[in-house]
Amino acid sequence: MHSVRILPIVLALLMGFFTVCLADEPAPGTQVAQQLEIEIQLDGKLEEVTLRYWLFLPEQAMQGKRLPLMLFLHGAGERGDDLEVVKKWGPPRIVGERKDFPFVVVSPQCPRNQSWNVEQMRMLVDHVVGSQKIDRKRIYVTGLSMGGYGSWNIMARYPRLFAAGVPICGGGDPGTAAKLAAIPIWAFHGDKDTAVSLKRSQDMITAIEEAGGKRAKLTIYPGVGHNSWSETYANEDVYTWLLSHQRGK
Repeated sequence: MHSVRILPIVLALLMGFFTVCLADEPAPGTQVAQQLEIEIQLDGKLEEVTLRYWLFLPEQAMQGKRLPLMLFLHGAGERGDDLEVVKKWGPPRIVGERKDFPFVVVSPQCPRNQSWNVEQMRMLVDHVVGSQKIDRKRIYVTGLSMGGYGSWNIMARYPRLFAAGVPICGGGDPGTAAKLAAIPIWAFHGDKDTAVSLKRSQDMITAIEEAGGKRAKLTIYPGVGHNSWSETYANEDVYTWLLSHQRGK
């Protein structure tokens, strides 16, 4: 993992203050382990948090153009302190073979026995946007299982950040549907999933539609259990669909 040099940028958010630390960036066409040190002030106390993640830059970065950003949130099985396990599924695995994968991909690791902290993920996205050439109108989020929940949650918390989202075999709070109504969302779920009920995705899509949203849809895989992500991430139409959306359109 690259060592970090500290850049004293102090930003104010609703939850407090934090200091961003920058790490060396990967060369185009590579995925490199990164570390981001954050200091958060909560209730008068400074809390230090280390975010560990993979950062992939596609070969297209050599052209100097602003690129779309994908935030990938893994499932509960990849939590811990071994960053290599984050490559087990989805985009951080795909980019090992596809140097031209058309997104800058940031793939953080959630600590053991925790769930996704969407405020910290927002800080990570802000850091990558500030340190790489990112098209701010094309920021996307996707995740599987626990990461599917995280995807729903971060879109509801920051609805103006993302151009589109792909939550897989997860669920959210139907009470947030009004905040999600304007976001293009393509959810996926297996109808034989016994780990996370298909109803969790169905409830979110129904709630969004009842809130007036017309940009959310659900693909159900017949006969598929919890692993509905392998087929989803192997589907090129998913990436074409994501890239067809820009924030504000």
